[in-house]
Amino acid sequence: MSEVEDAAVTLARLLRTNMRVVKDDGSLADVSVTGEWQNAEAFKSHDGQVTVGLAEGSDQKLELSGKTRRRLQFLRVNVWATDAAGSEESGRVMRRKIVEEVLRVVRQHRVKPNETIYDFLPTGSAAQPHKTYAGTAEVPPNGQGWSEIAAEDYVKLWYSDDDRLEIIASGNGEHAVMLSRFKVESREKGVSRMVLLFEGYGTALGGDGVTVKVWNHEAEAWENAESGGAGGFDEAISIILASALPDYIDDEGFVWFLAETSNASDGQTPAVLRCDYVSLTVTVNGVTYCDILSYRDVDRVDIKPFVYRTEITVKSWFFENTGE
Repeated sequence: MSEVEDAAVTLARLLRTNMRVVKDDGSLADVSVTGEWQNAEAFKSHDGQVTVGLAEGSDQKLELSGKTRRRLQFLRVNVWATDAAGSEESGRVMRRKIVEEVLRVVRQHRVKPNETIYDFLPTGSAAQPHKTYAGTAEVPPNGQGWSEIAAEDYVKLWYSDDDRLEIIASGNGEHAVMLSRFKVESREKGVSRMVLLFEGYGTALGGDGVTVKVWNHEAEAWENAESGGAGGFDEAISIILASALPDYIDDEGFVWFLAETSNASDGQTPAVLRCDYVSLTVTVNGVTYCDILSYRDVDRVDIKPFVYRTEITVKSWFFENTGE
């Protein structure tokens, strides 16, 4: 049975995966996004902190029978920053940058806050759970023959910009194969839809084209094959999953996505897979709308160093049919 994700969890993930706070030197700030409340230890290893919690909620019936209802929730988002030793930017400036980024993300994603895109965009954190591997045969994710791509090659997967990752297989009968691993943050019982996207193409002597598949860890098999790119130019090829979703999210929360050239190398002409962009979009059962309601500064100047804090109120809701 599917479950409804907590609105504060949904909003925290939305901010964590979409915020890009740029410091004066052009680098990305490291901002911690957690549940409530402020953690003084976070200031030692992060440039700022954002906390999200439920301020108030209500359950409203929309017609006389009470079957159709709206859950209305007001979420409290707090932005925290302080003056850090050695930092070129004051806590007040960093707080304002984070606030502006929170406002931007919520406004931009207000109609789909429960949708998360996992890709290889830089997050400012070294702990990147998503990985991509190269191989020459279609084998299970834990099989032999996979090797992670070089760190500098990940930049080729960040954007759809014609700067493509190339995987080459030159042995007779070998396919050029790419394996991508995405870490899903949501509980698998709360996931309602997943879309895997590959943008690129493949070439080989026997014909151009790419085939994509997703790993079913329960059946231990690659499934839901889709093909494209036969013309030898970039094409977006996707797999849409809307049922039996826990079968495709393994025990560690990973979804495995494979792309391979439709034809193999003959030992003379290599098979080449070129990928411009790859991603996983996950939709969960939960809030379907959110927007900024109000915000105010609530600084702590009675302690040193000062703690700069802004409290933002976000209004969110989703509809449900109780079926009673």
